[in-house]
Order: sequence, then C-alpha cells, then structure tokens
Amino acid sequence: MKQIQAVFDAPPGHWVGDGFPVRSLFSYGQGAESLSPFLLLDHAGPHRFEPTRHTRGVGPHPHRGFETVTLVYQGALEHSDSAGHGGEIGENDVQWMTAGAGIMHEEYHAPAFSESGGTLEMAQLWVNLPARDKSAPPAYQTLLDGEIPRVALEGDAGQLRVVAGRYGDRKGPARTFTPINVWDLRLVAGGDVRLEVPEGHTTLLVVLAGTVLVNGERLVRDDSVVSFERQGESLRLEANNDAKLLLLSGEPINEPVAGHGPFVMNHDSELRQAFADFQAGKFGDLRGA
Repeated sequence: MKQIQAVFDAPPGHWVGDGFPVRSLFSYGQGAESLSPFLLLDHAGPHRFEPTRHTRGVGPHPHRGFETVTLVYQGALEHSDSAGHGGEIGENDVQWMTAGAGIMHEEYHAPAFSESGGTLEMAQLWVNLPARDKSAPPAYQTLLDGEIPRVALEGDAGQLRVVAGRYGDRKGPARTFTPINVWDLRLVAGGDVRLEVPEGHTTLLVVLAGTVLVNGERLVRDDSVVSFERQGESLRLEANNDAKLLLLSGEPINEPVAGHGPFVMNHDSELRQAFADFQAGKFGDLRGA
C-alpha cells in the first residue's frame, strides 16, 4: 500500500480574473520534485453567479512549457487561443490544452451561462512537459463527457471516470506526453474502495468535496490534497459522505523546474527567453486566430 507522505489543507481563496474564485490546492512552489509531473491545481467554486450580459472570465494571457487540464463540474466555459483553437465545454467535459512552445489564451463563462446565471465549479490542473517536448506545437483536445469511460466501482462504492491513462481495461481519451492517470471519482456515503495505482508514480488524491478516510488512518475533508509515497501499488478510500475526488498519478519527469507566472521551463535562462519571446509577439495574436 502507498503510505501517506503529506496532507495539504485548504488554503485561502483568491480571484482569477472576474470569473473564477479559486483555491490553489497545490503548486510546484511546495516542492516540484515531489509533485512531478504535476505542477498546480486550482479549484474554482462552487460559486453562484447572477445573470449578466457582461463577459466574465480571464482575458488574453500567455503560456509556455506545460499543459492545462480543465474539468468542468457545473456551468459552461468558452475559450479561444492564438493557434486557432476554440470552443465551449460544459458539465463533465474536459479541455486539455498543450501550451508547448507558446500560446496566447483566453477563457470566459459561456454566453448562455452568463445570461442565465447559475453555479460554476471547475478544476484546472497544470501538467509539466519534459524538456524534449517543451517546444511542441500548441494543441487542444476537447474531451466530451460521452467520450470519457465510466467504471462502476466494486461494492456499489461509486463510479470513476478515466480522463487519462488506464483503470483496469478502460483507457481514457486524453493523449499525454508522459505516463499519467487522471481519474475523476464520485464515492457514495459509506463507499469503501481499494484503488490500484502504479508503483513508482507520484500519486495525489484531491478531495474536492466530502470527507474521506484514507488508508484507514487519516480523515481528509473538502479542498485538501493527500500526497503518497511512490512505493506501493494501492490505496484505500472510505467515504463518510458523498465525495467528489480526483486521483492523479504520473511518472516523475526528474528534471529541473524553473517557473514564473504562466511559464514553466527547466532553467532561468529559458524563462528569460520566454518573456522576451512573449514581449516580441512570438506567441501569436488572438485577434488573428
């Protein structure tokens, strides 16, 4: 069994733009080596927005050197980028964006959602790219709910959606640069499940809602993250009430991490080059996308 290494408790919240009230549940500033290949996870909401004709969200901003994975639980988002990608994702859809060599991006509440108002809840995960792939062309994967395999957990404990990687014989639709599992879990009250996870992987359990007893020893509540030792091949979860979780596991990249704001590279010199390229307009222009 993978032993618990650390538990990160819920931090204070902050706003990203005017559309996303978030808590950053972990970030590479807490120890990039122990989190690799994962960099950051923001949980936005749940937050009730009143109807408006105003466009809420985050305007044009750059990224380089990693991927963003946005999971929508409630509400709807619309995005566009300088590589010509764009679209809308709604409840239980996932947006997987490869920033790679550099991209300009913007993300807003979808127009219909803004006009009707409602509850928004989402999570955004940052996944690092190895040095060999940090110059990959920008790309975008739309993973709709109907394309994501669902697995009923033993003992009627709940269900698991395989966004990336594998669970048993089910394979998730996301294409990844390194071996990664992203599992979206719902456990029912009283659910008791043992999950098999790869030996040697960094493994993180994100508790978005509910209360869960982990490995029979640690009670973990809303907006907390459990980090596990890489040794071992399983963990046990017992839900005290209905729970919403993310289970992330990935092969460590084992390379230096140099990050600042929207850029994550291997060395400070590459960060300086990223800022210079952005200021020179080399990430493209959303108006010409």
